[in-house]
Amino acid sequence: MSKRVLTTESGAPVADNQNSATAGVGGPILLQDQHLLEKLARFNRERIPERVVHARGSGAYGYFEVTDDVTGFTHADFLAEVGKRTEVFLRFSTVADSLGGADAVRDPRGFAVKFYTEEGNYDLVGNNTPVFFIKDPLKFPDFIHSQKRDPFTGKQEPDNVWDFWAHAPEATHQVTWLMGDRGIPASYRHMNGYGSHTYQWTNARGEAFFVKYHFKTNQGIRCLSAEQGAELAGKDANSHQTDLLQAIERGVNPSWTLHVQIMPAADAANYRFNPFDLTKVWPHADYPLQRVGRLVLDRNPDNVFAEVEQAAFSPNNFVPGIGPSPDKMLQGRLFAYADAHRYRLGVNHTQLAVNAPRATKADNYGRDGLMASNAYGRDRKNYEPNSYDGPAETGRPLSAPLAISGHTGTHEAPAHTKDDDFFQAGELYRLMSDEEKSRLVANIAGGLSQVSREDVVEKNLAHFHAADPDYGKRVEAAVRALRED
Repeated sequence: MSKRVLTTESGAPVADNQNSATAGVGGPILLQDQHLLEKLARFNRERIPERVVHARGSGAYGYFEVTDDVTGFTHADFLAEVGKRTEVFLRFSTVADSLGGADAVRDPRGFAVKFYTEEGNYDLVGNNTPVFFIKDPLKFPDFIHSQKRDPFTGKQEPDNVWDFWAHAPEATHQVTWLMGDRGIPASYRHMNGYGSHTYQWTNARGEAFFVKYHFKTNQGIRCLSAEQGAELAGKDANSHQTDLLQAIERGVNPSWTLHVQIMPAADAANYRFNPFDLTKVWPHADYPLQRVGRLVLDRNPDNVFAEVEQAAFSPNNFVPGIGPSPDKMLQGRLFAYADAHRYRLGVNHTQLAVNAPRATKADNYGRDGLMASNAYGRDRKNYEPNSYDGPAETGRPLSAPLAISGHTGTHEAPAHTKDDDFFQAGELYRLMSDEEKSRLVANIAGGLSQVSREDVVEKNLAHFHAADPDYGKRVEAAVRALRED
């Protein structure tokens, strides 16, 4: 029996469903990749009206204050002076569950920050983990489908979850994070935030650097065991929302210290890991943390729907001095986030109060559309260039250009010396204490032992064995014991 051929929605056969088309082996993603755009656009429109992912969220306003001079690395105005403060809005969220889900569950947490800068809004869309499950956006809809509620049973199914991970060995690093002690934060205040992706900074001399963001909680890391999480979720599904709201109302304002790792652009090609691979970290011994500033939350929203649910973050909202890198997942999100908001909230969602610029104003030729509130009309031209007084381009790029080479097409990631899918997962495992390892193993075995297909179990066990022999041996023994019961 011949295998069925995967096709696009127009019926054309798909040659590669694992790698987005790029300009050269390590270059940025191409807009001409119809399969990628079609797949992401359809995925963005699967739910009405809540977010497809990150549906359950909490948020608060505050400020970011620069504490250290980073002008040697970026000319971004909001980072240009020690002591400068910029208003921010931060939205926390779980990833997989729906709006009615519980807060205290094992799931990555969204950590999205909107900086209302004088040069426009800058959105930094990250998580509470420095890595992710996949490294190509073409796989994102499939990944989320495997984690969401099954269309037949209406609940998350271990068969789906672990079957996807069995076919995605690059997920082993993030699975080790998720199933470890930090998989269930005790509150939003007691977890770190990460930009996760690699971004580009450019200084006033035009020199380019690649950076990773680390928001370190000043409240200290606090997490829940699986048993504590289940108990709290049963008592109060809104536990993390309640904690954040009440802390700020009491004047106990949570804060984070922002550090960055900075890599000169010239280092990227020969670094031992692919620096644009979202499933990998840059070890601090290679690129130490450098402090930038402090983020403080000090005001709750007045209306959760208007300000938290309608908050729209898009990683393509950059400001001069900050731009994208060839990180494939970031490149895909540059399109997908904004497209999802245009579908969910409408083309004029940027005019909503929580999304509109605050330290400056939007001035462009966007007009009309559903729920348009900017009443541009008489004597205001809606085209550019024009001979009147309309806004004009600056001619100054936001960030430094990226050098690319090679042929268009779908490519595996460029080779780096340590670019296997398991090395960093093993390094993370070996950093853990024996007690932490035992809890990690128990959490993995609890889910993997419920999988109905033995071949799926075997593929996942092979990943843990490849990461570390002791890791694999302990997980296998725990799974076998539970399956025999």
